[in-house]
Formats: sequence, C-alpha cells, structure tokens
Amino acid sequence: MSRLISVIVPCYNAENTIKATIQSVLLQTYSNWELLIVDDCSTDDSVKIINQYSIKDPRIKLLSTDKNTGSPSEPRNIALEAAKGQYIAFLDADDTWLPNKLEEQLEFLEMNDFDFVYSNYEKMNYQGKRNNRIVCARSVSTYWDILESNGIPCLTALLRRKIIGDIRFQQTPKEDYVFWLTIMRTRNVTAYNTNKIHAIYRESKNSRSGDKWDMIRKQWYVLRMVENVKKVPAIYFMSTFLVKGFLKFLK
Repeated sequence: MSRLISVIVPCYNAENTIKATIQSVLLQTYSNWELLIVDDCSTDDSVKIINQYSIKDPRIKLLSTDKNTGSPSEPRNIALEAAKGQYIAFLDADDTWLPNKLEEQLEFLEMNDFDFVYSNYEKMNYQGKRNNRIVCARSVSTYWDILESNGIPCLTALLRRKIIGDIRFQQTPKEDYVFWLTIMRTRNVTAYNTNKIHAIYRESKNSRSGDKWDMIRKQWYVLRMVENVKKVPAIYFMSTFLVKGFLKFLK
C-alpha cells in the first residue's frame, strides 16, 4: 500500500498507559498507518485493552513474543518482520504523539528526499503532568554525531523501510542507540530533525541517580564493545556524552 506507515510499539505491563498511546495514534491527522503492538507476555490487562481497540479498528494489530524477553528488542524485531509499510515509526507503550506527528514528518521526509527524520519532544512526569519541558535534539545527526551522544529520540523517529533492510535490534544495552548506529554506519545515512515538537515522553516513576551511573556504564559498553572504538577516542566521546547528558537532565 502506497505511503503506508508501520508504527511499532513494544508492550509489557502497560495497562495504565497503553490506552493513551493507542489513542495518540488514532488521533493522527495522517490516517494511512498500521499499528503493530507486540506484547512481551504481560501479566496485567495490557492484552485485553489492546484487543478492545484492535476489534474496532483493523489497522491495530496485536502480536506477541513466545516468552517474556525483558527487552524491547525482540518485540520490535517481530514487528519489523510483520510490517507492511514503506515507512517505519517507533513508539513506546508509555509515550504519546501529538496529532500532526506522522503527517508533518512524512511531508518533511519526502519533500527533502530524506531517508531518516526525527523531532523534538516534550517531557511529562510519570503521572502524565506536562510542564512545558521541551527537549530539542540537534538539527542534523550523522554517525559521528550520535557516537558522541544519541540525539535521536526513538519515539520521534520515522525511517524509510528500505534503509533498515535486514538490520534488526540487538539484545544489548541501549538497543535503540545501537540500532541507529548500525543503520547510519552501514547505510551511510544522515538523519534530520523536523525542528518541531511531535511527541511526549513519560518519565519513569523510579528514576534515580543510580540510573545515571547505569547509563554511563552502558554508553561505555556500546562505544568499546559494540562499536569497537579505541580507548582514547572513546574517552573523548564519553566526555561529550557526560556534558550533553548533564545539560539534558537539567531540563
């Protein structure tokens, strides 16, 4: 189907947020999409809620993993295999889009003949309260740019299916970051920011300072073990990551 966008959502125990996520896709001003929600063996009412929507709208499809994987990688890969669209967009089960997200991004991508676009986003707390906290990503992202710091928010990404090809999410820390790095390195692709706000990111209830140290460890792992960056340049990239991360968490 021409200009079909496949929207991929991994889901695990998201009964409190999945309704808002689905509703934000239903409210899109661009209607030629399919919503592929892959449940990772939830133990709450997530599947029941998703089924209620899929019965009413055939564009919404529920898939599932055979067993709980504890990571969004396998659910996203299952959806990539099932996707029929020429374009791929990602959204998590606790985040939402603004109504014009798909329409404006697709227009921006096609008008400029880009392969990969993304946008800025707004933060809300875990209770859903918005406070005009805007996160502005860089205007252009190359492989070397995001090696310093991942500036491509997964919930805002829109890509042509052809540049993904057979690339899949790995079972690794920061799986979305590694996915972008692999695509940009192997396909020689540059990603472009619409410079508009198109999504709302829900912060975790249990975000702690210890999570920041875990993030630092994971960043070092990706640089050294996944991308095989030598120690000295890896230290440089980590320094940049820490500075940008500090500024980001001030917002």
